[in-house]
Amino acid sequence: MKYFMGLDNGGTATKAALFDIHGKEIGSYGISTESIKPRPGFVERDMEEMWLANARVIQGALIKTGVQASDVICLGISGHGKGLYLWGKDDRPLRPGIISTDNRAYQYMNDWRNDGTEEKAFQYSCQHVMACQPVALLAWLRDNEPENYKNIKYVFECKDYVRFRLTGKAMAEITDYSGSGLMNLHTGQYDDTLLELFGIEEIRDALPPLVRATDLCGTITRIAAMQTGLEEGTPVIGGMFDINACAIAAGVTDPESICMIAGTWSINEYLRRTPILDGKAQMNSLFCLPEYYLIEESSPTSAGNFEWFIQQLLPEFSEKAKRMQSNVYDAVDQWVEALPPKTYVPIFLPFLMGSNVHPNAKGCFIGISYNHTRKHLVRAVFEGITFCHRYHLEKLLQTRETAPRRIRLAGGAARAEVWAQMFADVMNIPVETVEAHETGALGCAIACAAAVGEYKDIEEAVRNMTRISAPIMPIPENVQVYNKKYEVYKKILESLDGIWDDMQGLSEEKF
Repeated sequence: MKYFMGLDNGGTATKAALFDIHGKEIGSYGISTESIKPRPGFVERDMEEMWLANARVIQGALIKTGVQASDVICLGISGHGKGLYLWGKDDRPLRPGIISTDNRAYQYMNDWRNDGTEEKAFQYSCQHVMACQPVALLAWLRDNEPENYKNIKYVFECKDYVRFRLTGKAMAEITDYSGSGLMNLHTGQYDDTLLELFGIEEIRDALPPLVRATDLCGTITRIAAMQTGLEEGTPVIGGMFDINACAIAAGVTDPESICMIAGTWSINEYLRRTPILDGKAQMNSLFCLPEYYLIEESSPTSAGNFEWFIQQLLPEFSEKAKRMQSNVYDAVDQWVEALPPKTYVPIFLPFLMGSNVHPNAKGCFIGISYNHTRKHLVRAVFEGITFCHRYHLEKLLQTRETAPRRIRLAGGAARAEVWAQMFADVMNIPVETVEAHETGALGCAIACAAAVGEYKDIEEAVRNMTRISAPIMPIPENVQVYNKKYEVYKKILESLDGIWDDMQGLSEEKF
C-alpha cells in the first residue's frame, strides 16, 4: 500500500494525517499547541517543544492507523504563515518562535505606513505590511534583542523550520516566504531593496534557498527517524503555507471560487493570474500553482475565538463531555441551532488575538442583557466570527470583475452544519465543504502525490483526491436577518475606532 502523510502546524493544534492515493483519510493524530504569552500582545512557542510535538503526532498517526512506516512514501508539511522561527549560529533554536497572532511589532507597521516606507515596499512586495510579518518582527528584534539579531543563522517560517528538523536541510518554500515582506513578487526572489527599506539588510545571508511546494527537499534523517517512527530516507517535499494547502484540499484550482478558512485566522482568498496592484487587496502572494497569485484578506479573528470561549467560559461543560466521551463541539452546535437567527443576541467582536479594523482593537460583547445565557453568547460568537469573514469578503469582491460561483469552506466552521449554513446566509453565496477532516494535511498529501509522480500534477491529484459536499444554499429569510445584524456590527466597529489606542495604553500601563 502507498500512503502520504501531511503535517499541519496551526496556531492552536499540531496534527498529522495519513491519506491513500485516492485521498481517503486513513486516520489522524493531533495535540494542542502550547503558546507562551510573556506580555500583552506577545505570543510565542518553545521551538524545541514544537519539534517534539511534531515528532509525537507523526508517531501517534502511525500507531493509531496501524500504517507501516515503510508504506509512507512521502511527507509534506503545512503551517501557519507569518510569525518568525529563528535558528542560531550555535545550531540551536535562537529564541522562542513567534506565532502569527503576535502583535508586538504593531508600531513598526504604523510607522512604515505613516512615513511612506510601506508604499515604497509595495512596489516590490505587492503587500501591505502586517505586524506579524517577518520584516516587522525582525526590525523589532534588531532594536530590542540585538544579540539575538546578530546570531541568526536561518530565518524560518513555521513549516520550514519543521522540515529542517526532519531533513537537516534549510530551505524556504515560496508560498510562505512570498507573504513575508522579504520577496519581490514580480521576480519571485528575495529583494535587497526590501531589506534596505525595512532596515534589516544584515539578515540577507540567513535567508534559505527558495523552493516550490512539490520540490523534493531532502529525506528523513536517521535522528528524525528515531524520533518520529518514520523510515530514514523517506522523501519530504517543500509543502506549503496552510492557506494554500486548505485551498488545494478544497479543490480551488481556478478563480471561480472563494476559499474561506475558519481556523485561528479568518482566511478569505481566491486565485488570480495577476496581482492586485492598486492597494485594494491586503495581501498578494505566490500560490502553489505557479500560474496563479493568491489574493488574500485575513486576520486572526476566526474560530480561535470560539476555542477561547470553550476553554475559558465552558470549562466544566468540556470536562463533563470528556467524562461521558461525547463531543463538546457537537453539543454546542446544538445550542446554536436551538436559537433561530432572529434571536436577539449580543454583537461579538472576534478580536481576542488581533483585528482587521485597528491594530489595537480588543474582543468584546456589545449588548448583553440580563436574560442572556451562555447559549446566547455562543451564537453571538458564531455570528461575530462569520461577520468578520464577510467584512473581509466585501473587500475581496471589490478586486474582482465577476462574482464568485461558490465559497469553499474549510476549518472548524466547515465541520458544523449550523455554522456552514450561517456562512451561506451571511455571505448570500452557496457554500461547499470538504469531506476530509484535516484539510491542511490533505493539501500536503495532494502535493506529495504530484511530487512522487502518482499523478502528473497538482490539478490531476486534486481531481482524484478531493471530495466536495453538495452546495448549502442561502435561506432568503435568514439572509435578511443577518444583513440587519451585520449593519449593526459595522456601526459598532466605526463607533469604537477612536478608543482602541486608549485601551492599548491601559494594557501597557504600569499602575
